[in-house]
Amino acid sequence: MLKYTGHPIVDIGAATIAAYAGKQDLASVTEADLDNIADFIEREYPNEPLKSFLVPFATNAWFNQTAFDSQPEKRAEYGQRLLRAYRKEVPRSDEICVFTGNPASAIAFTDKLPAGRAFRQHVPLLTGEGVINFFPWGNAGLPVSGEAILCIQAFPLGCAKCDGKLLAIHSDNPDIIYEFAKKFLDTNRRAFSLAHQSDSKKMQGTQISAKTLFIHTLLEVEQIRLDEKREHSPFSVTAYHLSNFGKSNPLNARNSPLEIYHLPLEMTDFLSQIQTPEYKAAWSAITQRAWWLSQTKKKGGEQTSEGNNDRPQRNVLYEDLLRLPDGARAFIHRYFLRIPARRSRAEDPRRGYSIKHEAGLVSWKLTELFLRKVMAMDKERIQQIRELGDRLAAYVKEQDDKRFFTQLFDYRYNYFRTTLIRANLAHVRRGNQPLITLDPYIAVFEEGEEMASVDWRLARDLVLVRMIEQLHQNGWLSSHSEVIPEVPEEPELTS
Repeated sequence: MLKYTGHPIVDIGAATIAAYAGKQDLASVTEADLDNIADFIEREYPNEPLKSFLVPFATNAWFNQTAFDSQPEKRAEYGQRLLRAYRKEVPRSDEICVFTGNPASAIAFTDKLPAGRAFRQHVPLLTGEGVINFFPWGNAGLPVSGEAILCIQAFPLGCAKCDGKLLAIHSDNPDIIYEFAKKFLDTNRRAFSLAHQSDSKKMQGTQISAKTLFIHTLLEVEQIRLDEKREHSPFSVTAYHLSNFGKSNPLNARNSPLEIYHLPLEMTDFLSQIQTPEYKAAWSAITQRAWWLSQTKKKGGEQTSEGNNDRPQRNVLYEDLLRLPDGARAFIHRYFLRIPARRSRAEDPRRGYSIKHEAGLVSWKLTELFLRKVMAMDKERIQQIRELGDRLAAYVKEQDDKRFFTQLFDYRYNYFRTTLIRANLAHVRRGNQPLITLDPYIAVFEEGEEMASVDWRLARDLVLVRMIEQLHQNGWLSSHSEVIPEVPEEPELTS
């Protein structure tokens, strides 16, 4: 009776109905299963705490109208029309449902509405009744089948509520749609149950920001799939942070009726890989150092970085993932090389990043995975960078060349190039092989002879990642922590 359509609201609603029935396969969902969730919606949506929970979704829907509190028969009639139009005995129209491709319902969902047509109170982000703009042939509303309208009404149960809006997750992989819907449904049912037990009119919402919750839940879903050894196939995933409010300030993202966050195939592939044992420990370590620090005011205007449960939690690492692959170099500079963001706000954990104190968090293996999956960097260039980092790290340890190590952090190309040339000459004069020869140097740092590559700073950061990891492991960094420089903030990388 149900199928995935490619439309996020209908698909998430279908997955929610399946999760409510305990069936992952939509083909196994029966009419009795649809009856069960329709009964729940009809019984609980008009009442608290779900009535408040639904406000971002359908403010004017029949089940939120207090006018029907004294008319239970009328409410039941509307419930029958809207929630049970999927039944076999319900007549179908000649119009085709815009979501499923099946015949639309031939009954009106409420009085004075065209048969089988939906409006803002039925489908978020549509226009109101009677408005003909943006509809074919000037016919107001959308033709919708009974199955689709029930999926749309079930949709909010498979979402998380963040910052007064609903967070909905859709993917081209049905398994991902189902797992997100199931997780959010389970969370909402627990909150619903707790609200009833405490006689509360509001369900406890999440304190985590929408972007952070999106990535955090995706990683949980990937861990479940990994633990159950499900078949892995590439997928993309999109988060919709939406509200059905008609009035909003389009210049204010927080009040925008719709924000969209997308992760393409290369990003989800990277996030899938970091959940494996080979990478998980290193990833978890940098993740834990990326949670936003809440500020609690004290007397006299002073502040302390202690937790404050009244504020939503953010993870800056998770949120910066949503900007990739744009800004990939800044991501590596900040999280893999541990260069602090000194100009950021006091609550920003990146202000406290430090090579001196966090050298153990610098991981070439994790960085290499990022280069391959997210940046699609050529394997040969990655290998050349790694080998150069190894040679330079060995040189620093053998010669105890503290000055050379600190000079590599300078972001002026001519200065950086001169530093390498001098070290190379000094190394050769001691009777050693060159640290770096012309062809590998040009391949890593230059477009042509004496012409810096546009991403030479990225290559420099990657060489430093490998060097720091090696110098930390061989003990040189711990015995020379005083030489680690206070790296100046690069203007283009200011957070």
